[in-house]
Amino acid sequence: MTLTAPETVRARPARPAATGRTVLRLHRGALIGWLLLVAAAAGSLLWAYGPAATDAWSNWRQQCPDDIDACMWDTTINGYYRAVRLPEMALAWLCLPVAAWAGAALIGREMENGTAKLAWTQSVTPARWLVTKLTVPAAVLTAGMTVLVLLHRLVYEDNPFPVFLHWMDAETFVANGPVALALPLCGLALGALTGLLLRRTLPALAVGTAVTWGVVYLADLVTPDLWPWKTATASLESQWPNMGDDVPYGDQGMLTATGAHIPYPNCGDDFAQCMADHHAVAYYAEYHPASHFWPLQLIETGILLTVAALAVALAFWLLRRETGAAA
Repeated sequence: MTLTAPETVRARPARPAATGRTVLRLHRGALIGWLLLVAAAAGSLLWAYGPAATDAWSNWRQQCPDDIDACMWDTTINGYYRAVRLPEMALAWLCLPVAAWAGAALIGREMENGTAKLAWTQSVTPARWLVTKLTVPAAVLTAGMTVLVLLHRLVYEDNPFPVFLHWMDAETFVANGPVALALPLCGLALGALTGLLLRRTLPALAVGTAVTWGVVYLADLVTPDLWPWKTATASLESQWPNMGDDVPYGDQGMLTATGAHIPYPNCGDDFAQCMADHHAVAYYAEYHPASHFWPLQLIETGILLTVAALAVALAFWLLRRETGAAA
């Protein structure tokens, strides 16, 4: 009786655990939520650009005389306002839920339950795992935010109302330019970094959100001082320098004969003598005109993207230290 050796059964190669399709499938709930948010915000902005603006402007001409303080807004005007402001708020603050999701669901949960280490040992290198984890949501976020920013600029440039959508309002400023794209990318990077650092879902969620809020707050705080302010002056007989409408203010005070800037003195009743004692010759106020919009946008965008790049670099360094040469 002749025995034949059994044929060798070739094992099928393991499918990579961190392909773009896999990431989208694992986080399809977040993807669906994001697509619904983009659709709702885009629909709201398109409605504000079209029928809402037409109806609200017709109502405005009837309800609002030349004195804006006497204007009586009704539901039509309020509806237009909400249709623009709600997407603005979503664009401005999306970075916080993105950071929470990245820290908890994207990275922290896989580090906590061991799924990440299993993938590294079976089918994908740690570096490729992290690259895919970051690039796929970054691409999805950037695509959606680009659409919303373009739609918001369309509404902003067509806005007929004198009391809406000032360029320097916090949410309007963000929604009108690349800052809106940089914010969620920064949140994604910081959330992923905290997930790798803490390796636990809930702590990464909380810390990632808090750190992102802190970075956004500081970026917003320092940006105005990183571009030269313009200075407006007015004589002591005037009440205030003329800077135009709807501008962000910087330092304000008195201008001396030597050109020095001093804060407002506590003069009491004798204003003229007080001015003479302080050698004050004029009022001054620093401000950013509307022409500074793009420099300020690019500065804040640069700050946020720099923080994001540093967070990503630190995340890869941590991963390499954790996994050694395999990363």
